[in-house]
Amino acid sequence: MLCGCSISPFDRTTERIVAKPRIERLRNIALSWPEPPRVDALVGARLIEDGRPGMGPALALAHVILRTNERIEPAAALMLADATVRAAERNGLPPEFLGATLLQESAFDPHAVSPAGAIGIAQFMMSTALDHHVDPFDPYAAIEGAARLLASYVRAYRPIYPDPYSTALAAYNAGPGAVERYGGIPPYPETLQYVQYIDERWGNIAAFEVHGTPLSKSGPRGGGR
Repeated sequence: MLCGCSISPFDRTTERIVAKPRIERLRNIALSWPEPPRVDALVGARLIEDGRPGMGPALALAHVILRTNERIEPAAALMLADATVRAAERNGLPPEFLGATLLQESAFDPHAVSPAGAIGIAQFMMSTALDHHVDPFDPYAAIEGAARLLASYVRAYRPIYPDPYSTALAAYNAGPGAVERYGGIPPYPETLQYVQYIDERWGNIAAFEVHGTPLSKSGPRGGGR
């Protein structure tokens, strides 16, 4: 998943033999990057820094995280990106959509706290976190909680609105009550801008997967929308 790699074993025995070394190699790539290792893991880690066409979602997202937040180490970016992709897939969301949302919320900073009191990587208010049984201080729990919440909105809005993803983002930002009150995305400038910025980030993550380069701000979104 991390490198978009696939294996074609001749039988299940070969698959088990091949899979374990590759898993170990991916772990080494992630954990060895902050140091200057004299190992070939550096070649794989260079993908995160430079970007290459055909990257899988986790590598593309890790690359965008590093471009957005220079305080995050490459190994941490890769692990958070992989957790985001897995959470999105478990909850039926495009990984690029969830990744773009977390980029907009906190730039993937697990220690982010907003002036309004929103906490952590997914910027949960404490009351919302308690309602959804999420520890907002745990980045991996918060990533999973954000995926579950956004997926619940997308499922609820898909039969009602032509763009359930944007409507789900509006609910995440302004609350589902505001969406219900206005019959869709509420006309709040902050919420409209929030949806637009995530839309652009979504397209840029998808562009790294295909081209290894970002789109312009007006580029189309991706991720199987």
